[in-house]
Amino acid sequence: MKKVWLVLTLLLVVSFGLTACGGGAASDVIKVGVVAELTGDIPAVGASCKNAAEMAVKEVNDAGGLEVGGKKYQVQLFIEDNAGKADQSAAAAQKLITQQNVVAIIGPNASRYAIPASEIAEAAKVPLISPWSTNAKLTLDAQSGASKKYVFRACFIDPFQGRVVAKFALEQMNSTKAAVLYDVASEYNKGIADVFKETYEANGGTVVAFETYTTGDKDFSAQLTKIKEAGPEIIFLPNYYSEVPLQIQQAHRLGIEVPFLGSDSWGSAELIKLCGDECEGYYFSTHYAPDAATPMATKFIEGYKTTYGQTPDDVAALTYDAFGLLWTALKTSGKIDDREAVRSALATIPSYEGVTGNMQFQEGSGDPIKSAVILQIKNGAFVWFANANP
Repeated sequence: MKKVWLVLTLLLVVSFGLTACGGGAASDVIKVGVVAELTGDIPAVGASCKNAAEMAVKEVNDAGGLEVGGKKYQVQLFIEDNAGKADQSAAAAQKLITQQNVVAIIGPNASRYAIPASEIAEAAKVPLISPWSTNAKLTLDAQSGASKKYVFRACFIDPFQGRVVAKFALEQMNSTKAAVLYDVASEYNKGIADVFKETYEANGGTVVAFETYTTGDKDFSAQLTKIKEAGPEIIFLPNYYSEVPLQIQQAHRLGIEVPFLGSDSWGSAELIKLCGDECEGYYFSTHYAPDAATPMATKFIEGYKTTYGQTPDDVAALTYDAFGLLWTALKTSGKIDDREAVRSALATIPSYEGVTGNMQFQEGSGDPIKSAVILQIKNGAFVWFANANP
């Protein structure tokens, strides 16, 4: 897979020479790209991203356009499906940059898809904002470990989230022994599992079982049997909404009765549909709580409900915030097709009040400083339980 990304990157660098001065020829529209998981393993994530993206653009266009440099411009949106694949994420980013000449890209969302797309964007010097990718590697150069210049995110990162969940398990759930089951083939799952284990044990707890599986697996009985034998008091599942219900259902069939704890990848309403009462009472960390919203968030939630007939999940909220960050950067830069100017404006946003809270970028980093929340699954809904500040 790494060879595929390297080849795509080299192709992009060569082809990009023709358009290296900015976002293409001067235009009366602002061209923005989106890469989302519309098909594949997590289509609910892609649907939320697409919905929020179209809503954000429609609001701007219906208001006469985005005012940049004293003139209003309509926004033209290009949406690409990565089909839940790393190589197609890279190819989609390349297409948006070289064929559509977008000034910036929003997405992908899952870290395992956002990271390869970010390599393409960084090589081409095109700003990319991932709404939902929390893995620390997204904004770091794979070779040097230095921060990428053109890659940003609208969410917190896994080291912060992993610490939040571990301390919640220790302090709020009063546990001393935990087990973890995670996808070893996924950057997101593995990264947060490692941080959880390190933090939990550093603060006096013991991880009695640290079990793995591979993306696409459906039978977790062997791992869950080992977990049951280890006798944990809680089980942490930093896995996607499409996998968690099956894991919990299989655990219950094996007679495992201890509470389960999750991360922001639980945050889709599909989790409740797939899991039903078997997830009742469990907790997970995420980016915002619809039932404890600020006035700005309430306005967004009401608008989303009116348009799509459902409460927006964290992916939708973060996508909307990613567009808000981009609108702010475009206005500050005063240019609609200068990628370098937009990047510089993004990197120096002092503070942005979004749907998911206040955020600001640290010097030289595309990672925002922001808070997390803990939600509980209660009566078939996600309910605010606690805030967790950085």
